[in-house]
Amino acid sequence: MAFRKPPDGGWGWVIVAVSFFAQFLCYGSPLAVGVLYLEWLDAFGEGKGKTAWVGSLANGIGLLASPVCSICVSSFGARPVAIFSGFMVAGGLMMSSFAPNIYFLYVSYGMVVGLGCGLLYTATVTITCQYFDKRRGLALGLISTGSSVGLFIYAALQRELIELYGLDGCLLIVGALSLNILACGSLMRPLESSSSPPPEKMLVDKVPDQYFVYHEKEKTIEENISILEKGYIDEKCVNNVPDCKQDSILSKNVLSSININEKDTYKKKVVEQTNFCKQLAKKKWQLYLTYWKDTMVLFKNKVFSALFVAILLFDIGGFPPSLLMEDVARSANISEDDYYMPLISIIGIMTTVGKLLLGILADFKWVNTLYLYVTTLLMTGVALFAIPFAKSYLTLAMLSGVLGFLTGNWSIFPYVTTKTVGIEKLTHAYGILMFFAGLGNSLGPPIVGWFYDWTQEYNTAFYFSGFCVLLGGFLLLLAALPCWNACTNQSSKLPPNTYSYKVASNA
Repeated sequence: MAFRKPPDGGWGWVIVAVSFFAQFLCYGSPLAVGVLYLEWLDAFGEGKGKTAWVGSLANGIGLLASPVCSICVSSFGARPVAIFSGFMVAGGLMMSSFAPNIYFLYVSYGMVVGLGCGLLYTATVTITCQYFDKRRGLALGLISTGSSVGLFIYAALQRELIELYGLDGCLLIVGALSLNILACGSLMRPLESSSSPPPEKMLVDKVPDQYFVYHEKEKTIEENISILEKGYIDEKCVNNVPDCKQDSILSKNVLSSININEKDTYKKKVVEQTNFCKQLAKKKWQLYLTYWKDTMVLFKNKVFSALFVAILLFDIGGFPPSLLMEDVARSANISEDDYYMPLISIIGIMTTVGKLLLGILADFKWVNTLYLYVTTLLMTGVALFAIPFAKSYLTLAMLSGVLGFLTGNWSIFPYVTTKTVGIEKLTHAYGILMFFAGLGNSLGPPIVGWFYDWTQEYNTAFYFSGFCVLLGGFLLLLAALPCWNACTNQSSKLPPNTYSYKVASNA
């Protein structure tokens, strides 16, 4: 569908506001799952690696299913998908309050809530990119801060609710709050399409009516002839007409000739309709093949190929601190008297700051957003290497703030993707990239938890995490270097409808 030019304002700011609150309500509990993680460790007595799967699935399943989520948004629109995601998130949280074991949580909290989050995230990002062009970086930064503010508030809220109502009561209340996503989704009015109809619709409109619609008398011509023949003969015989038999024979001959002509016409129309249906099915199949070919063509872009490797490694190494930092502090024997604020809350509030500042920076013409994103990856790797040396609450709080700020690069990731592949292929490309991000989110915390179960300390785990993030950053930097792009452009030309990052950023 062709959309009109993004308004960069107007109802777009309403879209930004409701997307902010929708992400706040949806991602608040899954991102602050570190508070629930400690309770699940004590309640079910499972290992850290096995228990960490609950939070990692909640944050990874939705991203793993991003291609499916993208198809849903493309097929049904952002508004219905956002409303449906509200039911999923609320239902999954409420179901989790009745969990008898950790395996039940894998489904209720990990899969149901995670898939609902993925649907909502894809819907909010897609509709925001449709409404904004020049201010897209700011708009994406604003809506992505909703999840960070949710992390900051829900970390303290869930801890307070657990003390007052227990773990089960906390999940029920948080699930009830998530129902407000329905109100947010209902305000996501789709952007009006352009006046020109889609090519497929124009093609169908030009098809003659007789290929589609047949009058009832044409469909039942044999039945009508039979009734007419029977009524004519009966009338003659009832009136005792002498030539009843002769008229009967004559009428049969006349009607049979009509029958043959009409049947030939009907068969001809059936053949025409069948041929048209075959041609239409063939064209539809060609459209689907073109869709998948265009998606695969994206991987011929060196920057895009490096980008999906970088996002996978970044989430394997960069996501575990937001889930396990509270347990890292407990393992370091830090006294609760030194706790001025939950470490997860610090990560949340600094992520908000990072998303806003990085989103604003992305809108400046002199800033190369790809290099900005690479810088955040490299700095994140260095910060992860420093975690094993933090032995006090103050140092852990400082590292949490740094990691939270750098994690704010999520606000510019859609911006980088759009500039790399173009707005036309954003849905396809973003679905692929989010799939690998979800894979990293799902594997990262369990890997760190398993390292702890094997070594009984977190040092080795965070060295591994830092190495993964640094490796992804260097690979992306290598792909983005001008000399590499020059060699690539000389050796091969990009296929139609794809963009190198250099070209797109100058457009």
